[in-house]
Order: sequence, then C-alpha cells, then structure tokens
Amino acid sequence: MRHGAIALLAAGIMLAATSCADQGIRAAAQAEHDNLDGRGPITYVQGKDNSNVIRPLIDAWNATHPGEEVTLEEQSNKPDQQHEDLVQHFQSRDTGYDVVVVDLVWTAEFAARGWLQPLEGQMGIDTAELLEPTVTSARYGDILYAAPQVSDGALLYYRTDLVDHPPATWDELIARCSTARSAGIGCYAGQYAKYEGLTVNAAEAITTAGGSIIGADGLTPTIDSPEAKAGLQSLVDAYRNGDIPREAVTFQEEQARQAFQSGNLMFMRNWPYAYSLMNGQGSSAVAGKFAVAPLPGKTGTGSSSLGGHNVAINVYSGHKATAHDFLTFMMNKKTQEFFLSQGSLAPVHADVYDDQELIAQHPYLPTLKTSIENAVPRPITPFYPAVTRAVQNNAYAAIRGEKTVDQAVADIRSAIAAAGS
Repeated sequence: MRHGAIALLAAGIMLAATSCADQGIRAAAQAEHDNLDGRGPITYVQGKDNSNVIRPLIDAWNATHPGEEVTLEEQSNKPDQQHEDLVQHFQSRDTGYDVVVVDLVWTAEFAARGWLQPLEGQMGIDTAELLEPTVTSARYGDILYAAPQVSDGALLYYRTDLVDHPPATWDELIARCSTARSAGIGCYAGQYAKYEGLTVNAAEAITTAGGSIIGADGLTPTIDSPEAKAGLQSLVDAYRNGDIPREAVTFQEEQARQAFQSGNLMFMRNWPYAYSLMNGQGSSAVAGKFAVAPLPGKTGTGSSSLGGHNVAINVYSGHKATAHDFLTFMMNKKTQEFFLSQGSLAPVHADVYDDQELIAQHPYLPTLKTSIENAVPRPITPFYPAVTRAVQNNAYAAIRGEKTVDQAVADIRSAIAAAGS
C-alpha cells in the first residue's frame, strides 16, 4: 500500500473512515496493478462538448486505432453533477469509465480515494514540454495522477482609451481609480458573487500578497497569516472605498464581462474567453479600445488562480494501455493547437504560446502564458468542497462588511480544521 491515499488511510484521516471506505481504498490499491497492458475500446467521459472540440479529435484517433476506438460519454454541463456522476461510478468500481476529465480541484480528492491510476512506471507520461503549473495541478503528494489537458489563467483587461499603460501593481491600479471616477464609470471588478469564482478571486488576492489558504499537506489551514489577511483586506478596502463597484458582489464571469463590454468598467479581471467576445463587431462599446496584461501584484506580476482541466485513467479500467496512449494523444502539440483554434481553450504545451502564426490570431497568448507561468492552483486538498464553501461564505461576508477580515479568516481556519478532523 502506498501513495497519498494510503498515507491518509494510515493517518486515520480519510474522508469517511468507515470499514466500507477502507475496503474501497484497499481495492483501489490492488487495482493499480491490474490491466496495465490491457488494450481495446475505451470510453472517454467529460461534460458537454458544446464547442465540438472533442468529437473531431476522437474521430481522428479512431481512424488510426482500429480495435482501440474511443467512445465519448457526455455528462451534464453542471460541474457539481459531473463530480457526483464520477463519484458514483468510482464508488461502484465501474470499469466503463476508462478515461475521465477532472476539474483541477477534484484531482486531490479522487487521488486520495485511490480512484485515479498513478502515472508512473509503464504508465508514466512525458511532461517536460508542458507548463509547470499545469503539471503541479495534476499531482497529489509527489505522484502524478492525471495529465494536464487544457489550462487557463486570469487576465487584467484595461481600457486603452483611458489609461496609456496597464498598472504593474495593485496599489498602482487603485491609484488610477480617480480616472474612472472622472469618467463616471466603475474602476475595477472581478467575480465576487458567492460561488466558486469568489474562491478563485479571493485565492488570487491572498497568494498575490504572499499568503496561502492551506498547507502543502492538503490538511493544515494557513489562512491566518498576516500575508493572507492583507490579501483579503485589499478586496475589502477596495469595495468599501467604491473602487470595486457595489454591484460587483453579484458578478460572475459574464456579469463582469457585460459591465466592461458596455463601457462601465476601466479594469476587469476575467479569463481569456472574453477577449474575442468583446472585440467582436456589434454591441461591444469597447471593441478596439482595450488590451490585456497580467494581474497586478504587490511589487510586480500577481498570481492568477490556475484554471483548466486534467484527464485521468480510472484505476478500474480494463484497457489501461489504450487509455495511456489516448492521454498522450490529448497532450501532444497538434492536439493542443486544435484545442486553441477550435475551442479557444488555453493549451498546456508551452511551445504553442510562442507560435507567431497563432499569436497573430490570438494576440493575448503571450500575456496568457505569463499568467499561467505565475499561476497558483486553488487549495490542493481531498476536502476541497468544504474548503471552498468556507472561503466563499467568509470572503463574501468580509467584502460586504458583515465580518472583519480577522473574523472571516478565523472562521475559514475553523472550517478547514473541522473538515480535516
């Protein structure tokens, strides 16, 4: 017995320390050694392929791999339903889900439960040409459990008709808010509604200030450091002073984009998907009037929360050799270029960001590469659902002035400690 899952079991801190759960861990540990040479048809599982990115790739694979065809199994569009679907299939030791797409924040949970095939030994993959933060997101402990599939990093969108260059630091951004007030528009907004996006934004503020939410062991709360408090305080102060507009506590990604696109914001934190939408002709008031930069930090580039998805092999798959080859196919440079061109999805392959032809088509690529290179994964912990709920509830209350930062941080710490006990 080995790996993070087994270490957790030995420490008596598994999610559900029942005899049934223990049996599941032991079964998964045994399954790691089974079917490593297995070849045959496999099923690939992910959410809806709304941009028609995956089907052409599977068609290309199937055309060259007779007898090892891949069948697409589409889940719901909703991440919580995707998570629940995967949990049910893993718990039943279903061999039908061979290769699965996992949100970055699910990787630790699934690895700790023993449901993901460790990618080492003959199942190892070459990650040398991938962006390092994307590889980090696929590890739990010192073991790689998934292959990075697509990534994402936050960008600072700024109005080039109002500011001549982007702010390099958070303090510089706040200092320029007088320009926005003179123009009669809001200064800066990210995503501050009470949902996963708030965890993303709060984590960025905290890590940019030099703090963290949870320790490297995935269990110990570290949120009560002076640096973490300073990061959360920067959002609280900006909201209290009106530099973040009142309505921003209702913003998810689309509400923020609409505010910026309609000309009502000078700065916006958002993902790259907004770039093309706001530069399109028609209803955009800012087409041709904005540019992007890395998020501003304390003394230079700030830390984005890392976005994207990983792809992993079900430890109970009967055809792991085929599944391994399909993972490699999904990571290769040609596939990564297709993700970008077909679905505007951020590649994990570093060289794609330096391709001049692609930069001409996607001018934000160099900035996005900088963002991802400086990105930090959200808390890597098998208790992520409890951790993110604690961050959302308490960061939201602090920003709205319903709690002090000290109280919010203390409550997050207590919730994390309770989740891991």
